[in-house]
Amino acid sequence: MDGPDLRLVPFALGCWAASLAALFTGLGVTLALGAAGALGVALAFVRDHVIRRHPSAIARDHVARRHLSGQDRTDRAAAQGWWGRGVTPGGWRWIVAGAFLGVVCGAAATGARLAARDAPEVVALVEGHVSTTVVLTVRDDPRQAAVVVGRPATWVVAADLERAGDLRADVGVLVLASGDGWAGLLPGQRVRVPARFGPSRGGDLRAAVLSTERPPELLGKASWAQRAAGGLRAGLRRACAPLDAATGGLLPGLVVGDTSRLDPAVEQSFRDTGMTHLTAVSGSNVAIVTGSVLLLARWTRAGPRLTAVVCAVSVVGFVILARPSPSVLRAAVMGGIALLALASGRSRAALPALSAGAAVLLMADPELAADAGFALSVLATAGLLLLAPPMRDALRRRGVPGGVAEALAVPAAAQLACAPVVAGISGTLSLVAVPANLLAVPAIAPATVTGVAAALLSPVWPAGAEFAAWLGSWPAWWLVTVARVGAEVPAGVLPWPGGPPGALLLAGLTVLLMIGFRRPAVRRLAAVVALAAVLGALPVRVLTGGWPPDGWLVVACDVGQGDATVLNAGHGAAVVVDAGPLPRDVDRCLRELDVDEVPLLLVSHFHVDHIGGLDGVLTGRRVRAVVTTPWPEPAAGRAAVTRAAAAHRVPVSDAPESGGWTVGDVRLEVLPAPPERGTRSDPNNNSLMLVATVRGVRVLLTGDAETERQQALLTAGVDVSAAVLKVAHHGSAFQEPSFLDAVAPRIALVSVGEGNDYGHPSASVLARLAGRGARVQRTDVNGDVAVVLADGKLSVVLPTRPLE
Repeated sequence: MDGPDLRLVPFALGCWAASLAALFTGLGVTLALGAAGALGVALAFVRDHVIRRHPSAIARDHVARRHLSGQDRTDRAAAQGWWGRGVTPGGWRWIVAGAFLGVVCGAAATGARLAARDAPEVVALVEGHVSTTVVLTVRDDPRQAAVVVGRPATWVVAADLERAGDLRADVGVLVLASGDGWAGLLPGQRVRVPARFGPSRGGDLRAAVLSTERPPELLGKASWAQRAAGGLRAGLRRACAPLDAATGGLLPGLVVGDTSRLDPAVEQSFRDTGMTHLTAVSGSNVAIVTGSVLLLARWTRAGPRLTAVVCAVSVVGFVILARPSPSVLRAAVMGGIALLALASGRSRAALPALSAGAAVLLMADPELAADAGFALSVLATAGLLLLAPPMRDALRRRGVPGGVAEALAVPAAAQLACAPVVAGISGTLSLVAVPANLLAVPAIAPATVTGVAAALLSPVWPAGAEFAAWLGSWPAWWLVTVARVGAEVPAGVLPWPGGPPGALLLAGLTVLLMIGFRRPAVRRLAAVVALAAVLGALPVRVLTGGWPPDGWLVVACDVGQGDATVLNAGHGAAVVVDAGPLPRDVDRCLRELDVDEVPLLLVSHFHVDHIGGLDGVLTGRRVRAVVTTPWPEPAAGRAAVTRAAAAHRVPVSDAPESGGWTVGDVRLEVLPAPPERGTRSDPNNNSLMLVATVRGVRVLLTGDAETERQQALLTAGVDVSAAVLKVAHHGSAFQEPSFLDAVAPRIALVSVGEGNDYGHPSASVLARLAGRGARVQRTDVNGDVAVVLADGKLSVVLPTRPLE
């Protein structure tokens, strides 16, 4: 049987490699790549059409072919079967020529875009941080950045710059906008707005990052297709509104990639189990919708031409529904290719089509070369075409029924092909991804089809749309359940080197295993090594209790440049002091600690790095009360805390001047002190300061109190001694040395962000603590830090190892 036709694969790989290299290195390297590619193609042409056509060369080839042995013919046939039709061992030059031709095309397409991006007039605007009025065309749906309590909503908008002042341009930009008027913009809509130019991060085709706090001035309406899509998407959200938060937020993500209502806990579970691809529009969505139409067309005995037209219309309709952004168009191309292979059974035609589609997309939008979603989409489709059939056939030869073999081979092939990229991005290797995706397969198609039906019915029959969404909630519930159970499997996610080295390492190991698996000895060796690796991880991740550790008292959460401290109240409940700057970080920390109830949420003061993540604590948990510092400043921060608590129907009150609370295993006492005024930072110095006693261990929580407040406590004769100290203000230099000496902690926790611009923590403060016997642990170095009491002994445990 003939092998896959790989003749266009080198061309596509050349396009991708040239585009990727050019994006990260600039126009000069792009020109060099194009010249090298052109030279390579020329050499291959000369070799094949001049040297190879010389009469003496033809005679030598004829003699060589006549003297081929039987084994030689077998070897050539085997090579032809693997490399595809028309590519023999002597055809390596065509492979090289194809790769070089792809380099030429990729370099040319990317070079043209880079020349526009790096135009001197645009560079001058960026380097001068010029503020001017710009005219933009929106390219994709505006998406809201992570919600931070105390700050206005920030919208991230991909756009094309048409005009900046008097300068006409045609380059891509990224807009960071705060304020009203941005949420409802549609792709293709033109707007005018004053904005300030800033540099782009590099590695893409965006010429600048524009920042603005002004609402956009609309210059006309969006196209009818975009307005129709917006109406259908809004209708789908309305139909899902009566459902619970988990399934109601997931269903729009499954159907059209709308994750605006997706529960953060569900999102993290999908990430841990390798199911994140389900919450974004991919080729599988297009294949499912079009496949359903194909089945209906065949059931009605429609002819081939009518079936093709109907399927094409369904693809166009789905693209309109999910918005014709680059990601959706990419999904349509990849899904159409997968459907072509499924419908025609011509895998040899599908792989060249995949290569051609990928190359065309790269030349049309070279920025896709650095898009992980693009790589995953192409790899998943290639896995279905190249790996799934032999896997299925191997299972059938071992007696596995055909349907079961197909069901096992498809997710395994897709996961195997995508695993290197996923590992490089996440720095982890999921052991539950394949079984989780296998269990998810039966629910994906019903959820997608019913979700599309709900969207289509919403404008004309809202009740029918809600019924369709209710039907879709059942397969969505199954997907949520699979993700949650998979995320809780001990040692289900193992650490792996991140970045390109980790991706290349796993890719190499995968190729070696695929080649060696044909030999029984290699299969047995791989099984032994895999079992040894899992068992080797068990003592750390399972046998020692994993994370959270047994007997934990207090955890300093790694929330970046901010504070979030968790005190164990027992039985899944905890007291939380501050919430860090972003909801996702504190939510992750609490989920990993298995905290589902927060009887008391304390706010030390109203700076954003302590209150920005409040929604991460309040969402998805039972929060009984919020208690804040009585100091009213900054007023915007206090108002933001009040709004966030009111949105979740949680009462808010000021802490008393003295006294405290008992919550489970935690006793809290407020440290009394008169208000501080006229200091370097009054909000910091009026932080709510607490002494917590957790299972007999005294913990001092200092907020961001600085020198003045610390000295005031010492002057008042307050007992500040504690076994555990949460170091004030991220370890800043504004510490009273005698205060640190009076606390005399055995363990000092510094909650601080990696690479922050404030110089935190202070080296002199750390040295004073360590010099007096304190074990200093920093979240920017160690991540989450847990203080544990076991057999009467205090120790520090990190997510990866214990420290005695």
